[in-house]
Amino acid sequence: MKAFRFDKLAGLHDLTLHDEHQPVPQRGEVLVKIRAVSLNRRDLLIAEGGYPGPVAEGRVPCSDAAGDVIAVGEGVSAFRAGDRVISTYHPRWFGGRPPATVSNDTYGNGADGWLMEYKAVSQEAIVPLPSGLSYQEGCTLPCAAVTAWNALSGPSPIRAGDTVLTLGSGGVSVFAIQLAKVLGATVISTTSSEHKGARLRQLGADRIVNYSDIEAWGRHVKQELTDGLGVDRVVDVVGAGALYHSLTAVRRGGGVVLVGQLSTAGPALEAAQITASGATLRPVRVGDRALLEELLRAVANARVKPVISQEFAFADSRAAMEALGSSEHVGKIVIALPD
Repeated sequence: MKAFRFDKLAGLHDLTLHDEHQPVPQRGEVLVKIRAVSLNRRDLLIAEGGYPGPVAEGRVPCSDAAGDVIAVGEGVSAFRAGDRVISTYHPRWFGGRPPATVSNDTYGNGADGWLMEYKAVSQEAIVPLPSGLSYQEGCTLPCAAVTAWNALSGPSPIRAGDTVLTLGSGGVSVFAIQLAKVLGATVISTTSSEHKGARLRQLGADRIVNYSDIEAWGRHVKQELTDGLGVDRVVDVVGAGALYHSLTAVRRGGGVVLVGQLSTAGPALEAAQITASGATLRPVRVGDRALLEELLRAVANARVKPVISQEFAFADSRAAMEALGSSEHVGKIVIALPD
């Protein structure tokens, strides 16, 4: 079989295609023929040596995939050959508190990921792919969609009539728009592009704020778009570069969910502003298997269709990652594997 590996962690040029032995499922494992893989920003961070957790050279990248079970090992009862499945982002976090090893278990850094033709994994590390979704759609869900659902659903769930602020047009932000509308919320979205803004409106955003035109966009959201009240939830995928504005935009008693770290440059933030905001800051690390299963029920019942910006062939995986780095996409970038 063929597998892509980062032979070194000095950039995308070190993503190399290898010929390897097809794995054999052991006791409790299933063998998955991978049909589609989706990309996340962390894949770029790993490639460039900027990932905050430990990463060994030579890892297969990518945490999110969909495919078919083609063989099962001894003792497997949850799946059988022919089942369509998707990966779980955290293969050993089933529910409750994350295990102490959660950072080292994640695909692409602590363990080989899914950018390969076949993979043997524990039967606990996959879940059924809903019948209404294609492989390409299903593979977008384990990281970005679960993160967005986590940001909106707990521990204080968004309710109908609440207002949610999303930042940008990446996978988490687009899923946050779609899922917030399912929950009955009003959505305000930021972007720097009129073209992207139009697309975000099509996907459900009620108001668009162009942060290239409005420097103090957090104040604008609070004073002009919410009559001085502020939003109930900010899904902040930017990090330090946006946190000042996120805290300005949120209402007292609202929440800012910290998802990513796309930018470290931004206005200085003081502890006094955090206190004065009266808001809750909550970092999320995607979510456990139970949250993925809950998300899949919500997606199936509401008929949410994941937004795929671009699809690449397996042989063009490096080009797919370059496209992700360009930040021109709206939604997810997917790699389709050959039959």
